[in-house]
Amino acid sequence: MIRSLVNRPALGNFPSLDMHDILSTGLLRAAPPGLNQVFTASTGSDANETAYKAAFMWRRANERGDADFTPEEIESAMRNQAPGAPEYSILSFNGGFHGRTFGSLATTRSKPIHKLDIPSFDWPSAPFPKLQYPLDQFSVENAAEEQRCIDEVERILDTSSKPVAAIVVEPIQSEGGDNHASASFFCKLRVLTEQKGVLLIVDEVQTGVGASGKFWAHEHWDLSSPPDMVTFSKKAQAAGFYYGKSDLRPKQAYRQFNTWMGDPARAIIFRSILEEIERLDLVKNVAQVGDRLFNSLAQLSQKYPHEIHNLRGKDRGTFIAWDSTRRDEVIVKALQKGVLIGGSGARAIRLRPMLVFQNQHGTFIR
Repeated sequence: MIRSLVNRPALGNFPSLDMHDILSTGLLRAAPPGLNQVFTASTGSDANETAYKAAFMWRRANERGDADFTPEEIESAMRNQAPGAPEYSILSFNGGFHGRTFGSLATTRSKPIHKLDIPSFDWPSAPFPKLQYPLDQFSVENAAEEQRCIDEVERILDTSSKPVAAIVVEPIQSEGGDNHASASFFCKLRVLTEQKGVLLIVDEVQTGVGASGKFWAHEHWDLSSPPDMVTFSKKAQAAGFYYGKSDLRPKQAYRQFNTWMGDPARAIIFRSILEEIERLDLVKNVAQVGDRLFNSLAQLSQKYPHEIHNLRGKDRGTFIAWDSTRRDEVIVKALQKGVLIGGSGARAIRLRPMLVFQNQHGTFIR
């Protein structure tokens, strides 16, 4: 760790001799099922940016075949014009949040304060399901809503003037209001992307590393095939994206490149985090504590229906949220009582306890 902190290597040019071991015993050991490669980055926005770039290069390489770059491509790329800079796009969802740098910001569809005055790419967006709660009382309506959104995604893929190279989606729309969708919705989305030859990027920057009661939230879906890429950061204290297809790695050197390309020190920290999660069985702990929290809040919502609306997050660990007509006031009052909770979207209150949060820490709920 001292060597990594003092001599932070430029990984693209001079990876340290032990980098393979650091990754194989940490980040790669935690890789989502079916994804056996990792590209390390510095932040969540950076992780999504590089995943988008990988998708664009993958799409163009498939179209180009084994041919080399043409002089026209090389020259036009320097003018930000086709064919060297093709008019591809990334499809995201209304209410989604994927970062604040240029490419990731173009796919962010929440928190307008981050987007105002910033030129952006004209990329398409699709509706994310707006479910009604309690789920068991609106199963027919929610199934119809999710199918409506899938149909709209398909329409966009078929008609977009800028061909869609990839779809990016959060398992739970964290900044846009803690919006959930069923496993069935994501399974249909996966089937659709495979049918259309479009990559599926699952943004697990906020949902990854145990907070949903699974190490990766998309494991709740039981997909027919793994996502093409899974981005991560936040709780990992490292960043990057996982992938499985070798052709997502460009053939030419120097393409997916920046000075640092992540940080060995962050990867070492992640390895220690992973060891603690395993030692204390924290993913199982989150699932159990989350069930207790949700059930307690469900009882409170029945007692105070005017205060707790649309309670959501059942079976998703501690990723629990509800809507409040006086959200900001509740958050301030909770903070005055020593309880740290957060806001999301227009009126959602969300819980984000640490992985070590135990049942006894939630005894104030009654």
